[in-house]
Formats: sequence, C-alpha cells, structure tokens
Amino acid sequence: MNSWIEALVALFLLAGSLFALIGAIGLYRLPDFFMRLHAPTKSTTLGVGGMVIASLIYFSSRGDGLSLHELLITLFLFITAPVSAHMLAKAALQQKVRLSDKTHGRPWEQ
Repeated sequence: MNSWIEALVALFLLAGSLFALIGAIGLYRLPDFFMRLHAPTKSTTLGVGGMVIASLIYFSSRGDGLSLHELLITLFLFITAPVSAHMLAKAALQQKVRLSDKTHGRPWEQ
C-alpha cells in the first residue's frame, strides 16, 4: 500500500476519533437533555463517518475494487441520526423535560 493512502487513512481515523471523543465528552458534560442531544447526533455522527470513510479507502485500495458496504453504512447513519434526534426532541417537548438555566428558549411556555 502506498504511504499516501496510509496517511489518508490515518488522517480520517484520527479525525473520526477526535469527533467521537468530543461527542462523548459533550454527552457527559452538558447539563440538560436538549444540550446533550447535540453531542451524539452531530459530532459522533461525523466521527463514525470519518472512521467509515477511512475503512472505505483502506479496503478499496487493497485491490478488491470499490467497497460499497461502507457507503451504505454512511448513508444509513447520516439519514437515521437526524431523524432519531428530531423524534427524541419532539418527545422531550411533549413531556416538558426539565431544562438548565443556560438553555435558550422555552417553547412550551409560550
């Protein structure tokens, strides 16, 4: 394998790992449900996407042809994460989940 392909795979793995770490830290540190909802749906999705792209590059460069499994995983991930986050947010709005003082907007108090 060429060294530039290895460097590209390493770059995507590092970037994906960094985004996943930031998402995990955000999930742990943010004070309420609505703030915590952003961590797994935004940064962790990008993190897993970066790792899957690294896998796509690695297995496609081995000479077996283009690896489409990773493209399907990425497509499924990028479609389902926002939909599930929207459903969780709507359910939390209906249940009037307790908010932190730092959260802006109180949609059920209008």
